[in-house]
Amino acid sequence: MIQFIDVQKTYPNGTIALQNVNLNIEQGEFVAVIGLSGAGKSTLIRCINRMHDITGGRLIVDDVEVTRLRGKQIRRFRRRIGMIFQSFNLVTRTTVIKNVLVSFVPDLPLWRKLTGLFTKEQKIKALEALDKVGILDKAYVRVDQLSGGQQQRVALARTLAQNPDIILADEPIASLDPVTSRMVMNDFKRINQEMNISVIMNIHHVEVALEYADRIIGIRKGEVVFDGESRRVTKEILEDIYGGNIEALASSPEEKLAHVR
Repeated sequence: MIQFIDVQKTYPNGTIALQNVNLNIEQGEFVAVIGLSGAGKSTLIRCINRMHDITGGRLIVDDVEVTRLRGKQIRRFRRRIGMIFQSFNLVTRTTVIKNVLVSFVPDLPLWRKLTGLFTKEQKIKALEALDKVGILDKAYVRVDQLSGGQQQRVALARTLAQNPDIILADEPIASLDPVTSRMVMNDFKRINQEMNISVIMNIHHVEVALEYADRIIGIRKGEVVFDGESRRVTKEILEDIYGGNIEALASSPEEKLAHVR
């Protein structure tokens, strides 16, 4: 379980990113966080793995008070939480499998880190992770020869290889075309359902969020203004989250948001 209890986040320049956030996220949920740019979506998910420190309240992950972790405790804690970025964060001039094997580096003894030698078991786990996202055949291909969607799948495989309980995804489909976006989202949904991994995703594509996520968290100016099942989201709720301008959500809102009441 992830618990936000009266969480506040204020940046050193005085910007209030989060205020009065109270949330409970259970293991195995697929949660999409939506809202305008600058509303606090990225800050919310990055606080979970201590990429950002909260400035008030409490943040608890499986009975661990996140703000109390120090040094090696933080690194061990982060091993349980996979993080996927919009930019993929891959080494494009090397092979796919080497990018996935990077997930094991924190656990390697110093001599293996220096030599870049991985165990047979680690290599098998890396190949299994690639198989789970459907790109096992690309294991020994250089990353820069892959499409954007395939690169995002490599990033997802790298995260799966570390066997996380939680996956945080920060705009994972923002740079992908619609067809590729759905392929990647199908991967997230299947992994969430088959492996019971919690997925918490910051996403601009509202229609995609409503289709794939079980739960929607709407943020406006750092506050949670909606928290509920996707099927409960109405146009009035979206107008509240987005300040009355849902036409800005898509190029064809009549078509893409037609299923929203």
